[in-house]
Amino acid sequence: MKDDFGMLTLADGEQEMLLETARRVGERYGLDYWREIDSHGAFPAEYWQAICDAGLCGVALPEDAGGSALGMSELAIVVEELAASGAGSTIGQLFMLNPIFGGISISRFGTEQMKRDLLPKIISGQLQCCMALTEPDAGSNTLEMRSFARETANGWRLRGQKIWISAVPQSQKMLAVARTRRPEEAAARSNGISMFLIDTDRAGIHHEAIQKVGTRCVPASTVAFDDVEIGSDEVVGTLHDGWRELLDVLNTERIVTTAGLIGTVRLAVRLAVDYTNERKLFAGKPISSYQGIQFPLAEAYSQAQCARALNLEAATKFDQDRPYGSEANMAKLIAAQAASKATECAMQAMGGMGYSTEMHVERLWRDQRLFRFAPVSEEMILNYVAVHDLGMARGY
Repeated sequence: MKDDFGMLTLADGEQEMLLETARRVGERYGLDYWREIDSHGAFPAEYWQAICDAGLCGVALPEDAGGSALGMSELAIVVEELAASGAGSTIGQLFMLNPIFGGISISRFGTEQMKRDLLPKIISGQLQCCMALTEPDAGSNTLEMRSFARETANGWRLRGQKIWISAVPQSQKMLAVARTRRPEEAAARSNGISMFLIDTDRAGIHHEAIQKVGTRCVPASTVAFDDVEIGSDEVVGTLHDGWRELLDVLNTERIVTTAGLIGTVRLAVRLAVDYTNERKLFAGKPISSYQGIQFPLAEAYSQAQCARALNLEAATKFDQDRPYGSEANMAKLIAAQAASKATECAMQAMGGMGYSTEMHVERLWRDQRLFRFAPVSEEMILNYVAVHDLGMARGY
């Protein structure tokens, strides 16, 4: 197989340097590394520090904070290459946590003090972030969140519950999203939502691990806020009107998720092709010559190529400060379906060996399954496209 199988072809010299840097980091921590930490449910702290040391965390963050001041396009390129080098879709979660939940929210909407004090630490790897958004009784219907921050003389007191919050134990800062006006007091459903950046270990914050099938090296937790004190200087963005700013954070989250899924397709297909080219059964022919094996893998690979084009379009529009929500959502939809197909078909092509941890595909298969419904479900993406792109009536 060609060494450049599935890789991006880039004309931009700076992007090519980033790609090579990501490839070197990814290859240093290959498939065996990820199998080992997955088996123990260990957070990839060493790997993330290597990413930061290589300057990859700060690709899309300001230069005066230690970043490269490039764009979301370059970040997508980096994430895809790291995923394809062995990490799989889990790498998208690591980039959500720090360059997105921490970096993008602060660089676009944070105070000057936040930018000055926190961005350099995020970029260098000294500071880990998480985001507390999803709630047990709201799920995808974010506007129904019940967590409420009550205003006090010195700031706010937050009460509420969150669920499926990633990497809480590893984080020092949490982007907490809550209502600061009751729905009945707000001018619109989207009014009265605010974002706060608070210490994860603050008094009144309690969290408990959730046992899960995949992405074992990035833990998920339930989080409870019990009268958590929030200072007036911890607001991120516009008080009471943070909904649109929150969507900017969430849509960039889609971009890195999609990039990780595209890289997963490349990795799963490469593993399947390598195996089936070597495996010979009937008449001594490699089983890769069978169309029953070829077609599903070729279809998944084709879908991933389409998802990449859409994802880079979304990233480019973000970098140009143009609307990009539709492209980001559609790219994520296609990429998640492609990753599901690629990992399933790779396992099937390998037969019993595909079910073994030795061949690595089972981890890719378990991890990617999360992204059929997270960070946004396929059904909600289709709702979005039907309403915003097709002009159909809202049914939710």
